[in-house]
Amino acid sequence: MVRYGRRHSSQPDGSVEGYRAKRTLPVRVELARQLRRRRTRLALGFLVLLPFLLLLAFEIGDDGRRGGRTLADMATSSGLNFAVFTLFASTGFLLVVVVALFFGDTVASEASWSSLKFLLAAPVPRTRLLRQKAVVSALLSGFGLILLSAVALGVGLVWFGSGDLISTTGEAVPFPGGVVNLAVATAYLAVHLSWIAGLALFLSVSTDAPLGAVGGAVVVSILSAILDQITALGDLRDYLPTHYSTAYSDLLSEDVDWTAMAHGAFSALAYAAVFTTLAIWRFHRKDITS
Repeated sequence: MVRYGRRHSSQPDGSVEGYRAKRTLPVRVELARQLRRRRTRLALGFLVLLPFLLLLAFEIGDDGRRGGRTLADMATSSGLNFAVFTLFASTGFLLVVVVALFFGDTVASEASWSSLKFLLAAPVPRTRLLRQKAVVSALLSGFGLILLSAVALGVGLVWFGSGDLISTTGEAVPFPGGVVNLAVATAYLAVHLSWIAGLALFLSVSTDAPLGAVGGAVVVSILSAILDQITALGDLRDYLPTHYSTAYSDLLSEDVDWTAMAHGAFSALAYAAVFTTLAIWRFHRKDITS
């Protein structure tokens, strides 16, 4: 007599005995997978290299003039100023590309490799898969941002000393306070870039082309920055996601005005919430055919 199965081998929800959805695709496993990828190492490596490239540019192009009052002119005043300038130089494009790369490539690359359907057949629940990949992307993006600030500060301290943080208006923030302000600026940038993360994640689940997801997020950021330069738009510019991208410049003064940063954080988180919700909605309804 042939037995076709045993009912007690399945759990009440129909899953195989021993299967636990919460144990699928642990963060440590996904993080290890992403760290082994060449694009991760190249992105983090370039963030380490950037402060040295900027330092080289200052040393080669230094003509001895220190009278200017722009951020570039003040960059060599102290290690803190150099670190702040590095953040300003990378905010508009480099950091956008890095965050878009980590979030936009994460699901789309699996689809392009035809491995996404095998992950879902493991089975890894769709919501959990998307969440785990987003968490790992956030860890990599946050680490890259901290790495950039730390290396820039280290290079600046060695080359330009531990002087005060000097603003473009001539205000001086003592070194301990300047370090705190730099840390707050880094944290603000992490929050601000969350809108890029959400958009790139949405595009990542909407296409099987990683380059399209990454490039789409970068193009939207560039278009927003261009529109923000059109003063004829007036107060409408306040609703652009890039409008408060450099609001952390208020940290250069001794008496910090938190208004712009508060508006910028709220705007970024609102956009991030909308795009992330759309990403979850789209991923749940997407047919995995590749």
